[in-house]
Amino acid sequence: MQTTPAPSLGAYSDEELIQRLPGFTNHYATVNGVRLHYVEGGQGPALVCLPGWPQTWFSYHPIAAELARYYRVILVDIRGMGSSEKPATGYDKKTMAQDIYELLRHLGLEKASLLGHDIGGMVASSFGFNYPQATEKLILADGAHPSEGLRQMPLLPAPGAFTGKMDGQQPYVWWMAFNQVKELPEQLLAGRFEFLLDYLFRYVMLDESRMSAFDRAVYAAVYNQPENIRAANAWYQALEQDIADANTYGRLPMPVLGIGSHVSYSYLQMSLPYVAENVEVIGILDSGHYMFEEQPAQVLAAVLGFLQPAAG
Repeated sequence: MQTTPAPSLGAYSDEELIQRLPGFTNHYATVNGVRLHYVEGGQGPALVCLPGWPQTWFSYHPIAAELARYYRVILVDIRGMGSSEKPATGYDKKTMAQDIYELLRHLGLEKASLLGHDIGGMVASSFGFNYPQATEKLILADGAHPSEGLRQMPLLPAPGAFTGKMDGQQPYVWWMAFNQVKELPEQLLAGRFEFLLDYLFRYVMLDESRMSAFDRAVYAAVYNQPENIRAANAWYQALEQDIADANTYGRLPMPVLGIGSHVSYSYLQMSLPYVAENVEVIGILDSGHYMFEEQPAQVLAAVLGFLQPAAG
């Protein structure tokens, strides 16, 4: 639970941001013991969209309106994100997947397709493993379920690979370790998270100008708060439990699409066939990790072509 009231976000509040997505509305639901914020728009089959670090539901704004032409689009602030509750526990992806399953039940939905980016891809993967009967199709954009492979991540970058831009073949993601540390990150970053954001977008995007100054301000306003940093880092601090859970799962039975940027395409191409029976992997190789902002048209073509070929 949040120990202190969150400060007003002004122009970056959900109430203001929703005005940039005509036809979408803000909602809250208490499910699985946690209060989740979600944004909904459109009609048709349900498509649940889960964001990643360090963003919120707003990361889907470049593609949400087009998706809503064909689907009932539900953009969720996952546990610990944005305006959703930030409890002390429950950040393993199995519990977070249960949050989403209970949200579907709250909405009267028996089945949905899921689109997850980054940490959202981890949660979407867990949803598919644990609730296959409720999963129509699964789309993983630069994010998949944590596995033993995370233990192979280097302490030091490969020689020459740690430069101004992430190396697509030898990525060095130092924040995976930094976010494991408890209490220190929020002490260092509270009120100055924009410095991390600017570095991150410069490092992992091929064209950082595609992340607008307004978007950056939105995420800085959210993650400047210590409780929000603490909760987001808890997604990483639960990786050990996530790996243990992964070792108990079979293969994903539903159709799975992996969408990989230039930093994740090779990894998804190699790893997803081991965990999914029916999988396709598409590369958007002229984009960095934040592909919704860098290459929204390519993302939409991939997503719509997979979900509804006639629409794509």
